[in-house]
Amino acid sequence: MAKGKEYKVYKFRSMRVDAEKYSGPQLATEDDPRITKVGKFIRATRLDELPQILNVLNGDMSLVGPRPERPYFVEQFKQENPEYAYRHNVKPGITGLAQVFAKYNTTPYDKLVYDLMYIENYSILEDFVIMIQTIKILVTKSATEGKDVSGKDLDLSKFER
Repeated sequence: MAKGKEYKVYKFRSMRVDAEKYSGPQLATEDDPRITKVGKFIRATRLDELPQILNVLNGDMSLVGPRPERPYFVEQFKQENPEYAYRHNVKPGITGLAQVFAKYNTTPYDKLVYDLMYIENYSILEDFVIMIQTIKILVTKSATEGKDVSGKDLDLSKFER
């Protein structure tokens, strides 16, 4: 969703075509059996994100910002954490703090903390730093593993409705 409006996110397919046929929507896990062999490679190298440049050119996304999420999960996450709605006050991005500092298995709440920190401290300089850190992750294999976050230092009360 971009500023609360749905749009189509372009990505290279990394999962089987029928990945959610029987289970319904699911978040990816670290060793997800739905991911193909080619999919593991393009996810590890982040090549699956490349087509999102079209989303940036279309004006639906920015280079830096909170990652877009499927509407099914947006509603679920807003039920669990009402502050999740604040992510939609800015354009989603191809990369962001959560992509630089988190892991695939980082909880949605902890990713939300990163997103809210980004929104709270937004600057062009911060976007530039995040883009440089993203490039570092792309060329450093160990960096793709990310880091853990506690989320205890962010005051979410300023985002309450």
